[in-house]
Amino acid sequence: MKMTGAEAIIESLNNEEVDVVFGYPGGSVLTLYDALYKADFKHILTKHEQGAVHAADGYARATGKVGVVIATSGPGATNLVTGIATAYMDSIPLVAITGQVAVPLIGRDSFQEADMRGITTPITKHNYLVKKVEDLPGVLKEAFYIARTGRPGPVVVDVAKDVFAATIDYQYPNEVRLRGYQPLYEGDSVTIDKVFEELRVAHTPLIFVGGGVNLSDSSEALKTLIEQTGFPVISTLMGLGCIAFDHPQFLGMVGMHGTYAANMATTECDLMLGIGVRFDDRVTGLLSEFAPKAKIIHFDIDPAEINKNVVAHLRVLGDMKWSIPALSGRVQEVSGELKEQVRAWLEKVRFWQQEKPLTYPRDTDLVMPQAVVEKVNQLTQGEAVIVTDVGQHQMWVAQYYGFRNSRSFLTSGGLGTMGYGLPAALGAQCGLPDQTVVLFVGDGGIMMNCQELATAADYNFPVKILIFNNQCLGMVAQWQRMFYGGRYSHTRLKGGNTDFVKLAEAMGVTGLRVTKPDELNRVLDEAWATPGPVVVDIQIPETMDVWPMVPSGARLDQMIFGEVDE
Repeated sequence: MKMTGAEAIIESLNNEEVDVVFGYPGGSVLTLYDALYKADFKHILTKHEQGAVHAADGYARATGKVGVVIATSGPGATNLVTGIATAYMDSIPLVAITGQVAVPLIGRDSFQEADMRGITTPITKHNYLVKKVEDLPGVLKEAFYIARTGRPGPVVVDVAKDVFAATIDYQYPNEVRLRGYQPLYEGDSVTIDKVFEELRVAHTPLIFVGGGVNLSDSSEALKTLIEQTGFPVISTLMGLGCIAFDHPQFLGMVGMHGTYAANMATTECDLMLGIGVRFDDRVTGLLSEFAPKAKIIHFDIDPAEINKNVVAHLRVLGDMKWSIPALSGRVQEVSGELKEQVRAWLEKVRFWQQEKPLTYPRDTDLVMPQAVVEKVNQLTQGEAVIVTDVGQHQMWVAQYYGFRNSRSFLTSGGLGTMGYGLPAALGAQCGLPDQTVVLFVGDGGIMMNCQELATAADYNFPVKILIFNNQCLGMVAQWQRMFYGGRYSHTRLKGGNTDFVKLAEAMGVTGLRVTKPDELNRVLDEAWATPGPVVVDIQIPETMDVWPMVPSGARLDQMIFGEVDE
């Protein structure tokens, strides 16, 4: 079938069953946007390209599908870079289609030219520059295949402007064969046998789960394994939701702002099953003292992650959909023995949970951010899709929201991208229109992409947006309080005097405000009863800190629990 390159892209997206793309038009992609005019799938016009890529990321995390974003050449394409890097760090499947100047102009510093292959090579799983229209179908087929298979990640397809208008006898490939890229699904069953033998002799074992479980949709298989073994479980930030917060074996999040029980269990365990984790520095604390008594068994689909940060006694390579059920099948025959084997250990970790639970001041005339999270948990029964930006509010949500479901917590983990939250929440709502989506964001982070409030209004996305307004860059200010003598160098935001209610209303979004504890329930109930997007400006104490905290360079058992005076 004869068609233009632009039409070939639309047809390829149809073949990949894409139901929505996010983007922003410009000169080099006008021909593509002309073809989009007749496309069957939706296009969400954000107010900035960074908003578009974060929205595509949020859509991908919430649905498990590949997110698609389109941007024009030069500044349009480079505005995607932070979002691409965010997706790369958290292994999120994205395909970014960017415009490039026409082939004869490439390499001449032409108007709105940027070398997207060079710029994005360190932050993509793969990238392409398409200069021949006949290459388009094969490149797009490969791009989606690479993005979604193995360890997922972003792929950039940079297309020269004249390729969009060139004609092609279109045929979409049925399969992909790439030399050097053969993602591993099933690993070595002999390794599973070795892991099984280690389980049988462990006295204080621990299951450590991460984002790989959520990304592989393996939470049900994980639950089966957990309940067969009786082993206690801890989670990374990205692993939250893959096991229900109130499961009797779950100890909570581990690491810098992890629970006492999770950090102590890590310090005392003799065997750790790390399943879909990267052993990131925010988790390990002082690396040389991480899990010092344990043999570590690392389950991962990416061989590059094994032994990168911690040395594994055994490595289990393969998709979690294979490795977790494979181990579960072996464990089933000795389930009762394993549970008896760890009975005393389980009693010990439960004592740690009771000894030092998460807590915060409750008898106060100030609005406690933790109380806000608990109220939202009550309103949603732990069933909402929760999105956060980055900072103190991110940690309070991780600590106090009762996650029950996989893919229910969307946050920038590896890169820690402020400005991620609002557009990601809109992308999640777009992908899951019948779900309740709640965004927690700080007064610093909301301003980084606040223009997307207008996008929320344009499409009437009913996201509930809760701004924790402490008039400072909270997490940075906490570190300044603790380690820099309370010298708040350019972290106080009082000079801005931004009225978030008026800002929301100016962009077509309902705005509400909470200033006192006795207003919280009424205002949040009103927000939930209001159709469409709602912003709630919640004024919290400026000096409220996230506890507990493991200082940088300390062991996980060297937690700080109390306030630090200025």
